[in-house]
Amino acid sequence: MQNKKLNVGGQAVIEGVMIRGLRNYVVAVRKGKKIIAKKGVIGKKNRILKLPFIRGFVNLAEMLIIGIKSLMWSAEQAAPKDERIGKNELAFTMLITVGAVIVFFIALPYFLTNLVGFAEEKKPVLFNIIDGIIRILIFLIYIITISFMKDVRILFQYHGAEHKAIHCYEKGKKLDVATVKKFTTLHPRCGTSFLLIVFIVSIIVFSLLPSIILHFNPNFMKLNVWIRKGILFPVRIILIPFIAGISYEVLKISDRHQKNLLFKLISAPGLALQKITTKEPNAKQIEVAIFSLKKLLKTENK
Repeated sequence: MQNKKLNVGGQAVIEGVMIRGLRNYVVAVRKGKKIIAKKGVIGKKNRILKLPFIRGFVNLAEMLIIGIKSLMWSAEQAAPKDERIGKNELAFTMLITVGAVIVFFIALPYFLTNLVGFAEEKKPVLFNIIDGIIRILIFLIYIITISFMKDVRILFQYHGAEHKAIHCYEKGKKLDVATVKKFTTLHPRCGTSFLLIVFIVSIIVFSLLPSIILHFNPNFMKLNVWIRKGILFPVRIILIPFIAGISYEVLKISDRHQKNLLFKLISAPGLALQKITTKEPNAKQIEVAIFSLKKLLKTENK
């Protein structure tokens, strides 16, 4: 195996695993007794897009696009030809999904916190702690609920297989089922951990928001309460790329310094949540993850 390790990541898909590198990604799925795969190319990025705090949101957007494409392809392989989802149906589904995320993870916690009676403009820290706790609780309830579904459990097993294979590669061990199986299903660089960091960073950033607005507009508090909220809520949406950028840097640093107590504590909640979002995979699922990773490494090294 090569001396210099590539920075690889991935995600679980339907009956398979997607592994991405710097320039390419590979989706592998089990179809009957066979494992089939599809390769994709990641476009080159401008130097500015690679800068710290900018690269976080860029990588997130890129991963979402690659993830959707990978899920689409895996769904096509799993479904009969006459039941495959068309591009228009998929676009509508994604639009509904994005809308649901905004409603349940941004708008609903904000609305419920306002019902408690705390004014965001007057007690921003307390308001955003409650808002953040509600957001995390909704997320936990959602994850725990779907984890009981059979199809989701299989997806979580492939998620575990992906993590095990990446751990094995990062430790420089032989990529075979017996060796990969020994590794943990938990990984500090996982998207699950990233989401929890986003929730925590958003509490801090949103707590500072009213003070920043007041600094630039001392008359802000004199505005009608609904006008104030009409300004604050859209600004929250606008700040998502900024929050994602900070969260990405925290995730990368904590992954590199897992021996440091502070960064271990930062990673701990995400790793704990991964005990739900990853399950112990079987040998056949591990084979798919290994197949995807090996094909990616071969493609990247050409």
